[in-house]
Amino acid sequence: MSGPRETMNIPLLDLKAQYQSLRSEILAAIEATCDEQGFILGPRVVALEEAVAAYVGSTHAVGVASGSDALLLALMALGVKAGDEVITVPFTFFATAGAISRLGAKPVFIDIRPDDFNMDPQLLERAITKRTKAIIPVHLFGQCADMGAINEIARRHKIGVIEDACQAIGAAQNGRRAGVLGDLACFSFFPSKNLGGFGDAGMVTTNDKALAESIAMLRVHGSRVRYVHEAIGINSRLDALQAAVLLVKLKRLDQWAEGRRRNAAHYVQLLTEAHLTDHVTLPVVGRENFHVFNQFTLRVQKRDELRSYLKEQGVGTEVYYPLPLHLQNCYRDLGYPKGAFPQSERAAEEVLSLPIFAELRDEQLQYVVQMIAAFYRKR
Repeated sequence: MSGPRETMNIPLLDLKAQYQSLRSEILAAIEATCDEQGFILGPRVVALEEAVAAYVGSTHAVGVASGSDALLLALMALGVKAGDEVITVPFTFFATAGAISRLGAKPVFIDIRPDDFNMDPQLLERAITKRTKAIIPVHLFGQCADMGAINEIARRHKIGVIEDACQAIGAAQNGRRAGVLGDLACFSFFPSKNLGGFGDAGMVTTNDKALAESIAMLRVHGSRVRYVHEAIGINSRLDALQAAVLLVKLKRLDQWAEGRRRNAAHYVQLLTEAHLTDHVTLPVVGRENFHVFNQFTLRVQKRDELRSYLKEQGVGTEVYYPLPLHLQNCYRDLGYPKGAFPQSERAAEEVLSLPIFAELRDEQLQYVVQMIAAFYRKR
């Protein structure tokens, strides 16, 4: 790397840079939708559903209002009710467990693997009881969980598997994309995601026609025919404006993923060349996995001090996530003590995510690594 430079301002995510390259096309799509005056579901949503299904390789995709609703509706479609148990991990965004709790079911946590931050299948079977209705592995940071091992256990116990793929559109395992690796898969199009809309939006994919039809019914208050309700559903309809924006962006998704993967590889090279691997642990990518780096997450020594220093140097970072779900106040009644999930707790103390968006320039990546090196030289 070259020598020190003047302070740069490098945000964690720069959506404006992405938008500028698409501005005219997105505004044209929005204007056309406004001229049509059809804003809820409709042909643009159907077009997005078909495009996402084709992209992930599923036979069905159902647009919903958010990734959180996608998880909730997937659980509802599997028949999860009050008193049931759903197994997931405590090191994830709150929505994974929140959807379980909203149905009156109980989140049952198992720990993560230390290398990829995903569900440890070796802990899965012992957590299964007669009340277990579903398993939700999370493809955290853009890398798929070990779905082969998870599915084998789930099939043996006849339990449904829901992929939380909210951070992993475009990720793959053994050549198959996230979205077809379980019974159902849930995607978020929150603006910060690799495929982000202009607000909340989500999608559920599946190869099961009955499950797809159930979700399509449940997202409109449990109705297939207007004003006739065969189940108690929710209002979770994807709007046409979001679909219009996402249809424009979907065409660039693979290009952006390659940009993120290129930046990740460059980070690894720069951090290694700077002899920083005594202070930071680089991301581990399974040979069977295609990682799309929704986040580029390191384990680092003196995490909070490093984060403060990088902020002073103009580098945006984030901690995903600082407190595992089993230690959140709202889940105290589950009875998990501190120390129950040591890998999740350790990760929460050590992880730090760096800027990784596709538009980053090489000199920006170099600057980030220079600032990390400068921090550890002073300690």
